[in-house]
Amino acid sequence: MKFTLFATLFALLTAPALAQDRMTVILDWFINPDHGPIIIAQENGYFAEAGLEVEIVAPADPSDPPKMVAAGQADLAISYQPQLHMQIHEGLPLQRVGTLVATPLSCLLVLADGPIQTPADLAGRKVGFSVGGVEEAVLGAILRTHGLTLDDIDLVNVNWSLSPSLMSGQVDAVIGAFRNFELNQMDIEGVPGRCFYVEEEGLPPYDELIYVANPETMDADLIRRFLAATEKATQYIVNHPQDSWNIFAATSPELQDELNARAWVDTLPRFALRPTAMDVGRYARFEAFLAEAGLIPAINPVSAIAIDVTAQ
Repeated sequence: MKFTLFATLFALLTAPALAQDRMTVILDWFINPDHGPIIIAQENGYFAEAGLEVEIVAPADPSDPPKMVAAGQADLAISYQPQLHMQIHEGLPLQRVGTLVATPLSCLLVLADGPIQTPADLAGRKVGFSVGGVEEAVLGAILRTHGLTLDDIDLVNVNWSLSPSLMSGQVDAVIGAFRNFELNQMDIEGVPGRCFYVEEEGLPPYDELIYVANPETMDADLIRRFLAATEKATQYIVNHPQDSWNIFAATSPELQDELNARAWVDTLPRFALRPTAMDVGRYARFEAFLAEAGLIPAINPVSAIAIDVTAQ
């Protein structure tokens, strides 16, 4: 009897650990405070607790992640709600399965001490943008709120050089700047900026950063466990903002600067406390907005755009 018990205990102690399920998550860009819950879940062991081994990949091109998920090259991608609507109409098999940042971050950015006091002052001036389509629709909605149209301004493609093109005087405003980054960057460089917040200027509110998956191939159980781990990480961030920043910043020397420290503080209250929770009306309203702007040919049902993965 004693020998049998000893043999059983020895077998349990020497047996290899159960293999964890592997998954790949493609970020929308290089690692930054927007990705806090993902990095904290990794560093604090929450993914491991959920039986997951998560590979976090920063893309070479920010337009690649949704395409990679659609092609079956990754399980999840970080993307943007406005772009998701259009990508589905373009035929990409994608669906929102969770939320990372639950408020808009994008804004219309101008110089704080410049001539633009309201968007109405943009008449006859240059506005920079980096992504066509959605940003033009957003800008058009803002302008309409102030009695203008896109014909009243000069659009300039500045690629991803948003704040530099504004600070250098190449343009008078930029659309698509992130309020948690570009505002801080300009302030640090001694050229303060001012944001006109899109959700206060005629745009329906939307989720800025979302998790998208391929509905034809996704593993709902895997995704549920991933989102539960990031929810736990978000709670840790909210409860321990300084400790979580220290953990996050320690993962890379490139994160240990004033810009990222400021962006961390500004991003923290915008993380989705319930990443699986979904506001059906929010997705329906934005789909209708894009249709009204002429950017999509028809209106998809919300079920084709976003799901509550816990109900799957």
